[in-house]
Amino acid sequence: MKWAALVCGLLWPALSHAQGAPTVKAQQVSPSAWFAQGEAALGSSANRNFISNAGFVVTPDGVVVIDALGAPALARELIAEITKRTGKKVTHVILTHYHADHIYGLQEFKREGAVVIAHRAALEYLNSQTAQSRLEQSRVDLAPWVDAQTRLVPADQWLDGPRELVLGGVRLQIIPVGPAHTPEDLAVFLPAEKVLFAGDLVFRGRVPFVGQANSAQWIKSLNTALALEPQVIVPGHGPVSTQARQDMELTRDYLAHLRATMGRAAREMEPFEEAYAKADWSRFEHLPLFRAANRMNAYNTYLLMEHE
Repeated sequence: MKWAALVCGLLWPALSHAQGAPTVKAQQVSPSAWFAQGEAALGSSANRNFISNAGFVVTPDGVVVIDALGAPALARELIAEITKRTGKKVTHVILTHYHADHIYGLQEFKREGAVVIAHRAALEYLNSQTAQSRLEQSRVDLAPWVDAQTRLVPADQWLDGPRELVLGGVRLQIIPVGPAHTPEDLAVFLPAEKVLFAGDLVFRGRVPFVGQANSAQWIKSLNTALALEPQVIVPGHGPVSTQARQDMELTRDYLAHLRATMGRAAREMEPFEEAYAKADWSRFEHLPLFRAANRMNAYNTYLLMEHE
């Protein structure tokens, strides 16, 4: 489609950048929808933890942002891009989930007066020692971009179910799709333009991090997203997709393959190392972050399938 993947950003002043680090650029994907694409990499001080995507939808009455990026400096650059491209203020931020690479910029949007919306299931993680420990470690690993002033920010509005947000006559559907990648997963759909902001329900062109995810529900949630028939998907990681079914099916098929191979091993009480070595990974081993993520994904799925 003619609006897809139009790179429209200029660079934020270089003083805010690490040497050679990726910059936050806004790309227009439909008449009202934009996004900024992070690197397909692990978070580091070199890339400023710019490893996830953020989106935004422009309305006559303001801008709705989807996800807040992984450091305050990145959020400031995104706000500057939004101001430059639209001349409008950010009124709302919708969080697809509370993983660090999507939320450490949130305080900058709060400083601008935005209302933060997230699913209530995130409260358990947000109030946990795990979240606090992750932030403390990030202040070391991601310095100086995540530092002592970086804080965890709760939502202003906690959702328990689906919601419509209408701003300036533009309708956004906020759809719970968890527990999948996380218990609190949300997707945001712009029905008038068939654009789906999928969060980490979809990892485009790379291996997802499965972690402790509910992979069975994740597969069901991908089928729910497919039923929306989006024409454009802004994934949580990777480039924008105008081949929605193909890209969602790649994530779905990877999860199904993990469950099939590790499930068989768990049922037959085959040791993990033997099962992993004999599994056929040929469809996925060329994807970015396969070496970083696949063994961990397989092991976590093996443990999950033992309990299922």
